[in-house]
Amino acid sequence: QVQLVESGGGLVQPGGSLRLSCAASGTIFSIATMGWYRQAPGKPRELVAVITNGGTTNIADAVKGRFTISRDNAKNTVYLQMNGLKPEDTAVYYCDADIRTTTLRANYWGQGTQVTVSS
Repeated sequence: QVQLVESGGGLVQPGGSLRLSCAASGTIFSIATMGWYRQAPGKPRELVAVITNGGTTNIADAVKGRFTISRDNAKNTVYLQMNGLKPEDTAVYYCDADIRTTTLRANYWGQGTQVTVSS
C-alpha cells in the first residue's frame, strides 16, 4: 500500500518562509510526476508546482519567483520551498504523485498540511 505523508506546514508571518516535505512510502516501483496543490476555503484546489522524475518543473504564475519545487528520487520525497509568503498563500497544501507499483499505476494524494500566513 502506498502512502504520501506531508510535513512542514504551520503559521508564519507575511514575508516569511516555510519548507514542505512529502515522502512516499510502500511498495513503489517508480514515481513519475510529483507535485503540490493547494485549496483555500471556498475555492477549488489549484496547482502550485509539479516536477517530473527528470527534474522538469512547472510553477503556477501566482507563486513563480517565490516558491521552488525539488525532489530527492532516492528518498521518494518532494519538497516545496516557500519564500516571501503572502496572506493569500493561506491554504491546505496537498502532495500528489503518479506512482507505479508492481501491480498498477495510480495517482496518490497526501492528507494535506495547513499553511497559514498571518500577522
